Amino acid sequence: MSEQQRPERPPRKNGRPQPGPNGAAGGGMRFGRGLFGWVLFIGLAVMLFIVLQSNKKSAQDISMSELEVQANNGTIAELIIDNETIRGRFTKPVQVGNNANATQFRCEVPAAQVSSSWYMTWVQELSRKSNNASLRAENNANLVVNLLLPLIPWLLIFAFIWFFVFRQLRNSAGAGGMLGNFGRSKHRITSKEHTNVTFDDVAGIEEAKDEVMEIVEFLKNPKKFQRLGGRIPRGVLLVGEPGTGKTLLAKAIAGEADVPFFSISGSDFVEMFVGVGASRVRDLFKQAKDNSPCIIFLDEIDAVGRRRGSGFSSGGHDEREQTLNAILVEMDGFDTNDQVIVVASTNRVDVLDPALTRPGRFDRQVYVPLPDVKGRLEILKVHARKVKLGPKVDMLRIAKATPGFSGADLAAIINEAALHATLAGKEFIEMDDLEESRDKVRFGRAQKSRVMDEKEKAATAYHEAGHAVVQYLEPDADPLHKVTVIPRGRSLGSTMSLPEKDRHNYSRKWCIAYLKTLFGGRIAEEMFTSDINTGASMDIKQATGVARKMVMDWGMNDRLGFVFYGDDENNPNAGLVPQKEYSQETAKMIDEEVKKLIDDLYDQTRELLRINRDRVEAVAKALIQYETLDNNDIDRIMKGDKLSKPTMSELLEKEQRGGTTIQPGPDATQPDVQPGLGGGPIPNPA
Repeated sequence: MSEQQRPERPPRKNGRPQPGPNGAAGGGMRFGRGLFGWVLFIGLAVMLFIVLQSNKKSAQDISMSELEVQANNGTIAELIIDNETIRGRFTKPVQVGNNANATQFRCEVPAAQVSSSWYMTWVQELSRKSNNASLRAENNANLVVNLLLPLIPWLLIFAFIWFFVFRQLRNSAGAGGMLGNFGRSKHRITSKEHTNVTFDDVAGIEEAKDEVMEIVEFLKNPKKFQRLGGRIPRGVLLVGEPGTGKTLLAKAIAGEADVPFFSISGSDFVEMFVGVGASRVRDLFKQAKDNSPCIIFLDEIDAVGRRRGSGFSSGGHDEREQTLNAILVEMDGFDTNDQVIVVASTNRVDVLDPALTRPGRFDRQVYVPLPDVKGRLEILKVHARKVKLGPKVDMLRIAKATPGFSGADLAAIINEAALHATLAGKEFIEMDDLEESRDKVRFGRAQKSRVMDEKEKAATAYHEAGHAVVQYLEPDADPLHKVTVIPRGRSLGSTMSLPEKDRHNYSRKWCIAYLKTLFGGRIAEEMFTSDINTGASMDIKQATGVARKMVMDWGMNDRLGFVFYGDDENNPNAGLVPQKEYSQETAKMIDEEVKKLIDDLYDQTRELLRINRDRVEAVAKALIQYETLDNNDIDRIMKGDKLSKPTMSELLEKEQRGGTTIQPGPDATQPDVQPGLGGGPIPNPA
């Protein structure tokens, strides 16, 4: 091994090896005693097997007269004289007593006869009668062995208990006894050399990245910030939606900092024994102080940092409360170390205890938001470094078409596109691969092979045509992007809108246009099929949710005014004990206004579709024929033009005849769809 390849020795402090990356002293494992124990165990097992096999061939007890009979029959092959016992074996299995297949025998001779002079003569006569059988004597040579053989199974059992129970428990528990290791922290130590993530791998969250970069600068140059009397922050809390990059930021800190990085999950503190979590907290901070300056990363801190005294707590001996109290004391107590910085992450900051989030413990709360269009573009570029992209791939178009996607969603889009292109036998990723993977990540795989009844397909076509026509005609609605009757996920058809920009607030006009678009599917279906079905269940749910938020949360109702009637998300008992801070008369008024809003907009949408009945029918027939229509196709139909592109059946028929394949439009082979309008309940802009 060269000098560069030789592993470094573990650092020592106060003459003792420091914990390695896996938490063990010296960073390695000790094999000496364990290997010796395994060898001993295997050896004893082999000996036990031999003893058991020998016991299976036990000798048959016979009398002296029976021995003479067998000698006269010539069936004795060997005679062994062992003091007062004559042992031997037969030439073949014989009938002796109840044993029909005896192969060995054992004969006890009285001591008085053994000492007489005729004994040896008698034995020699037995050998002669049995065709000169082999005759030999054993003068207590194997007495010790015969005494120890029965003890071997018991020795094996005690050896197993000693080496594999008591010694292992004692070694793992250390000075704390057999149960002492439960109180040890389960953290992992990460250094700069053990991670490949740097701040260059973090994109789309520049403000959050700048704040955590300051943490690294604090640890590298503490005197620079103490020159004017400032104090290094003791804690940084990363807050954001799932998948926005909180843990990735922590990995980047570990990759950039030149100090030890202790990482542990909040759930690792909780055990079946009360007090173990607090013990692990104390052990973690003790090791961190011994290795200061350093960083402690607590992932998903809401597992132990929930608000005390709320919900169904078990009282003062609750394990989570004990653990939280220990964290509070270690972060800002009498024995506080300014060289230990705690970084924590959570997506439920609303449930954390106020004593944990106050300045002095977590001095900073870094909000990690969902990326905007510029951030999504940068994130896509970072993940695209590892794949092969085609020359016509437009990352900006994908970034604009993914509003509300997190960093994890964007990473999944690139990965799914690479898998899709590989299965298709392509040399690189193309634009249709990215668009299909975008819809697959958000809404599920397209079910192109699913067979639909013609009547059901027609009802779905009119339903989606109603959505599309209303969305096209409403000036305040998002631009229409694509309509399809190809099932995807749990939806039989889909209408997809493409927002022109990231939407952070929702105006009243946009909400009204959104509600009308939701109503369009059910109304068109009823107008042309004279029946309704359960396909509009998600539309009904979304419309009710938006209308109720307009009335109760957003103050968009003239009768109820500028008053908040919704649920307080910061209330620790929210959802546990339903409480309404308004009267029964007000609740009745809320229900009336929600119903009135929905009924008025429903009637307006019905009138709009009645006037544009021909357009709805044209879009529905085009959907039945082509299955997928993009925004250009919808625009031509709404203007009265006819489509001339080939249908899916024509493409398949042409290909089966072996002729030249007709090139379909950009959306004929890879439909870009969205199940349900909007893809889910509208988010709260607050």
